[in-house]
Amino acid sequence: MVVRMRSTKSHTKNRRSHHAIASTSFTKCENCKALKRRHTVCAACGFYRGKKVLDLVKKTEKRQKKEKARKAENK
Repeated sequence: MVVRMRSTKSHTKNRRSHHAIASTSFTKCENCKALKRRHTVCAACGFYRGKKVLDLVKKTEKRQKKEKARKAENK
């Protein structure tokens, strides 16, 4: 089957001009002043909108414990 009204290349590209990915914007964390993505928990301190959401110390200890277990398992 042949397309009746073929779109030109320029028309197609003009239509797709809104499909571009926007760059991410960063802000400074209110607590530790590190750069973080907007509307997300700070990866450095675990605070979001002035409240502690993540306990990063506990998270890193858990990760280290898993790595030690994997190393012991591989040996």
